[in-house]
Amino acid sequence: MTAAAARAAVPAFPPGFLWGVSTSAHQIEGAAGEREPSVWDAFAAAPGRIADGSTAEVACDHYHRYREDVALLAGLGVDAYRFSVSWPRVASPGGLGFYDRLVDELCAAGVRPVPTLFHWDLPLSVQEAGGWLDRDTAGRFAEYVAVVAGRLGDRVAKWITLNEPAEHTLLGHALGTHAPGGRLLFDALPAAHHQLLAHGLAVRALRAAGAADIGIANSHSPARPASQDPADVAAADFYDVLLNRLFAEPVLLGRYPEGIGELLPGDVEADLRIVAEPVDWYGINYYAPSRVGAPRGTETEFGGVTLPAELPFSVREIEGRPVTDSGWPVVPEALTELLTGFRDRYGDRLPPIVITENGCAYEGVDDQERIAYLAGHLRALHRAVEAGVDVRGYFVWSLLDNFEWAEGYARRFGLVHVDFTTLERTPKASYHWLREVLRARGDG
Repeated sequence: MTAAAARAAVPAFPPGFLWGVSTSAHQIEGAAGEREPSVWDAFAAAPGRIADGSTAEVACDHYHRYREDVALLAGLGVDAYRFSVSWPRVASPGGLGFYDRLVDELCAAGVRPVPTLFHWDLPLSVQEAGGWLDRDTAGRFAEYVAVVAGRLGDRVAKWITLNEPAEHTLLGHALGTHAPGGRLLFDALPAAHHQLLAHGLAVRALRAAGAADIGIANSHSPARPASQDPADVAAADFYDVLLNRLFAEPVLLGRYPEGIGELLPGDVEADLRIVAEPVDWYGINYYAPSRVGAPRGTETEFGGVTLPAELPFSVREIEGRPVTDSGWPVVPEALTELLTGFRDRYGDRLPPIVITENGCAYEGVDDQERIAYLAGHLRALHRAVEAGVDVRGYFVWSLLDNFEWAEGYARRFGLVHVDFTTLERTPKASYHWLREVLRARGDG
């Protein structure tokens, strides 16, 4: 691709715009025997939990090959690398040493480290003590955060507390399709509250360690009604509360949507004062919109997840759109819709936004579909910026093909292909495309 073609593919973003890629510890690190067990180790060991029967015991072996992966980051030309710190690894003797080495390697390569402090891999010992259904886990998390910040804070400026508490609550505690495998439906709400409380306590711990650039990575999706029938509109509104507002409003507004707070344990008002500790920016993970209708009275399948009949909504197919290998519709303009909607809903309570994940699953090294997906979403993101939304950065999911949770190794999100037998890394066409886009950027 020529520089002119790269500029045409992706418009220039404002000066200082942050470009990066993301991964998570459990999905890429491997070296499972060199850390404490996590809930995902136990979950994957149970028959039938992971689609291909695999585990993340080796994954991409990033733990031993991190220098090679940092070289790939430097070659790509990104400003920043969003990775996650494994709580189970930090709980093991010498576990923080790995992140010391990784951060040093990143700094030497001129790539800014952006750690996420929880990306779903709760220590199994903490789960056995109650996990996220137990309020004490929030306090334990804050203690762990203080340890990590004390060790890495001299080189790390930008921090992320939690990744996608909505998915971890829904898939891990309500529906049982992710670790720890709870099938509690709406009785899973305390797990949401305690994660949000953990976020607030983590912000306080990071501030005490001198951090001044803190955010959270929440997943969000426009909830579009299947029709204008009042039952479909009401179902979409409820879905919006459950997947969007429930996780955004405690952080941004210091309150839960109407009717939610009374379903939660403890002194919710006091907890909310902690949850709403000011953040410096708000991270959004976006993949696709949702088309939502009234319940149909039967189980439905959506994106590989079975939704029980008793839910007060059903998720419908978005017709007339291409889909990724995950079955997710490709709707770039919904990203513009989401961001302008956030601006309109939250106004001056909304801090600057960073897109902390955006990406897609496709097979092949000549992954032209991924290039089209990323280019379309970057143009949609630029339209949001032109409409006045304060967006400060964009992270692609993901640097590497990896262990994709309950899908095992059956879905490839990486800019870099990984042969899971030899562990050989091969940059895909999308890697080379993004490198040329970054070389041609006019955002400084």
